[in-house]
Order: sequence, then C-alpha cells, then structure tokens
Amino acid sequence: MKLFQILFLLFLFFTLGTSGVRGETCGYNDVMDYLSISDSNSSLINVRPVKDWRETTVVYLDVVLNTIIEMDTSQIMTSLLSFKMTWKNQFLQWNPSDFCGISKILVPVSLLWQPDIYVFEVTQQDESPAVPYLTVYSDGTVEQTKPLRVVSACSLNIFKFPFDSQTCNLTFGTYTNSVDDIILIPESNSSSVTETSNAVFINKGDWVLAGINVSGHNVSFNSLNISQIQYRISIRRIPINHLINLIVPACFLVLVDIASMFIPMDGGERLGFKITVVLGFSVLLLILNDLLPASADPPILGVFCSVCLCIMIISIIDSIFICYMLHLSAVRPEAPKWMKVWILKHLAFVLRVDTKLKDEDIVYTPPESSKTSIVSVPLENELSIETKKYIQKNDKDSAEVKLLKKLLVEILFIRREMILTRREGDAKTEWNLIAFVLDRLILITYLVTLVIMLIVVLFVWIA
Repeated sequence: MKLFQILFLLFLFFTLGTSGVRGETCGYNDVMDYLSISDSNSSLINVRPVKDWRETTVVYLDVVLNTIIEMDTSQIMTSLLSFKMTWKNQFLQWNPSDFCGISKILVPVSLLWQPDIYVFEVTQQDESPAVPYLTVYSDGTVEQTKPLRVVSACSLNIFKFPFDSQTCNLTFGTYTNSVDDIILIPESNSSSVTETSNAVFINKGDWVLAGINVSGHNVSFNSLNISQIQYRISIRRIPINHLINLIVPACFLVLVDIASMFIPMDGGERLGFKITVVLGFSVLLLILNDLLPASADPPILGVFCSVCLCIMIISIIDSIFICYMLHLSAVRPEAPKWMKVWILKHLAFVLRVDTKLKDEDIVYTPPESSKTSIVSVPLENELSIETKKYIQKNDKDSAEVKLLKKLLVEILFIRREMILTRREGDAKTEWNLIAFVLDRLILITYLVTLVIMLIVVLFVWIA
C-alpha cells in the first residue's frame, strides 16, 4: 500500500513538473531569453553575426516596384518599392519543439545587427514608412521586409518626347563592408521581378513599367571591393495627355498660320492675325518648356516647334515687307529694274507664277514716226500754249473748224490723263506682282520645311 502511494506521488510530481516546464517555455519571451536578445547584448547589435570572422555573410535581396510616384523635371525619380532582405545569424538558432513549436519570432530592429545596405543613386534622406520589426526563424535566418520610398537620380533621354522610354538604375550595395564580409545575391531573377512588379504596379497615368533587369557585380568603392545588385528599371511614357494638351493644339496653330497666308495682302488683317497666332504658339512653347527637364539633347518635338516659330516670324516679316511694297506703289511710280529682272522674271519662273499682264491692262503707245499721234504728252500749260499758237495761226478758219480744233484739244487732254492713269495702274500692278511672288516664296518655303520636319519627327518617333 505504501509502495503504491509512493509511485502515485512520483507520477503526480513528474506530470505536474513537466506541464509546468512546458507552460513556462511556450512564449516568445522565453525564446528571446533563450537567445539572449536584449538591448544590453551589444554583441548581437554591433557585431556581424558569424562564429568565424573569416566566414562571409550572404545577404539575399529582393525588390518589387509598386509605383512611380513622380518623375520631375530635375531628373529625379521618386519610386515606392517592396524591399526584402534576408541573411543568417549564427547566434540565433533554437529547436521549435522545445518552445511549443515556435518557429519564428518578431524582434525589434534596434536589437539585432543589420547589413549596411545603401542605394547609391539616392538624393534625399530616406522617408520610408517605418517597420520596427525583424522576423527571426529557428534556423537563424533573419528577414527584413518593408516598403521603401526611394528618391533617386535618373538620367533622362527626352529626344523622343512624348514617345520616349527611360531606364533608371537602383544600385543596392554595402557601404563599409567588403566582399570578404558581405556578399549580396539577388533572390529573384529578372523575369520573376518583372512579372511580380507588373502584377502590383500602380499606373498613375504617366508611366508604364516595361521591365526590370537584375544583375549582381563587384565594384571598387572607397578603396573597398564591395558587392552590389543593380536593378535597371525600364519605363515607358504614356503620351495621350501630351498629345491632347500640346501636340494637337500646336498642329492646329501651324495649320491656321498656313491658312493665314491666303488672306489678302492689301490690308492689315493678315499681320494682326499672324501676330496673334505667334503669341498662342509661344504659350505652347512655355508649356513644353515646363514639361521637359533640363537636358543637353533637346527633344525632336522642341526642335520642330522652334523651327515652326522661326518660320512664323519670317512670314510676319514678309507680311511687313509686303505692306511696305504696297505703300511704295503709291509713292514710287515704277518698280526698280533689278526687282523686275530677278523677281518678276527669274524667281517667278522658278515658282511657276504667271506675271504677264492681261491684254486690257497693257497701255498702247503709238510709234514715234506716226504724224497723227502725240508721243510725248506735254504738260497742261505747254499744251495750252501750243494749242493757242495753233489756233492763232488759223484765224481765217470757219467757226466749224475752230470748234473742231477745240474739241481736238479737249480730246488730247483726256488722252493724256488716261495715259497717266494707266501708267500708275501698271506701276501698282508691278508692285503687286512682286509682293505676290515673294509671298508665294515664303508659303512654299513654309510648306516644304514643315513637311520635312514632320517626316523627321515621325521617323524618330516610329523608330
């Protein structure tokens, strides 16, 4: 009986003792106490976690691009990444069966050593959302996962704007540890990173993710041979907003300016209209300048707009010159001879402009040998004197003859005025033809230059 009581007491002792131990070692604090994780254990915080200093710590990196927050004109890209970093800590290992199956714990970031990973293209202080915990697994694997907001420099090639594609690099590497201490290895290859990023990428309407290329290499930096992983992010601009707000209005203004070349030259409406078009086009150039970053290579669209603006200015100068020539037609009775030769003859022939006067516009001048014609029309006072002398020599003529002679004198006066009027009309017609030929020259130059530039721009955009 006593033996049975002793055995029963021993059974209760071992049963209660075992359950008590198990109850005390089933918490996360028990695991941290077992691993000696505390703010007083500086060896876990400040020292690379290897038992042999000659052993290299391998760090696995994985990056997923969530969105492009901004790409500003100062060639700065702001991106949001999902960042994951994994490494081994040889001092943080336990048997999960000893702690009720606990296989991982969350440890504050400040209590463990972390690799000094740095983004070499970063231009501003890190403002990423803080994630204060690390995940520690029972085999000693430490994993850090957090969102990463990176403001980095990105060299932009805007020659094909707004149909351009850009490539921006994000280079992750250690800053103080050489490859003998830390080696960085990408956890996912290029295709996997691209596929995952495309699945979560948030398109804000300005950029589309084309692909991400991942490569690892060693470089010499600060007299150290360090390990780096480079993510080459390829993005493509969405041009629809720029087409609607910039390119289409610019094309309409160019077409309107071309159409203004057919406004009659004798008024000031054309000049005022063209100046208004140039002012509107200048506003579009200011908008384009605000959209584009400062670059040594200007975009082909900017070159096209600048050429169009230059031609518009030249056409305005041409309109001013034409108005001046039309004014000369009223001041100078005849156009200079060199204008007649080089413009009305040679240039008009090249431009296929018909400068011949119509038959009804041609003034007929009788030959000098004709006795019944007056070649040189005298002035009014001279004509009166000659007429009076002629009438006085024939005083014996009858009244009918004298009346006929007076009628002849009046007819001569009328003929003289008609000849002078026709000469002034011919002079104005020559000035108008000169202005018309020069105007057509500017119009043809405008069209040829515009077509050439359009072909070049379309070729660059398509290629």
